[in-house]
Amino acid sequence: MTKTTQAVRGGLLAAVALLTVGAAPAMPRQAVQGNWLYLTVTTGDARSSDTRGALLLCDPPQGHAHAAQACEELRAAEGDITRIPVRADVLCPMIYAPVTASARGEWNGRRTEYTHTFSNTCMMGVETGSVFALGG
Repeated sequence: MTKTTQAVRGGLLAAVALLTVGAAPAMPRQAVQGNWLYLTVTTGDARSSDTRGALLLCDPPQGHAHAAQACEELRAAEGDITRIPVRADVLCPMIYAPVTASARGEWNGRRTEYTHTFSNTCMMGVETGSVFALGG
């Protein structure tokens, strides 16, 4: 075996050992209480994408810059993102820059999941309000 092969093999074994030892246990279900959603926003398509995420807690509201507004919109929609009223007062450009919004969590004791791809971030905001407004 050459020195290069031994070095690569040793590096791979060390990486596997670190991954095995450093693996965090799954979060217990009771760790997050009340109404909450783990939100992600992925810009771009499958070939080149950028994903941001946040844990939105609503008892009290926290998790991203617009948590209070997002929690209020979700309360009014009984936790169903598809029931958030569409904003008719916003005009969005007709530019295709896909963004996928996903949410999973618990609302009023029931599991909830949501995934939808919008043509751009403006349309995402029109249809989902502040829920996926993860930036400042």
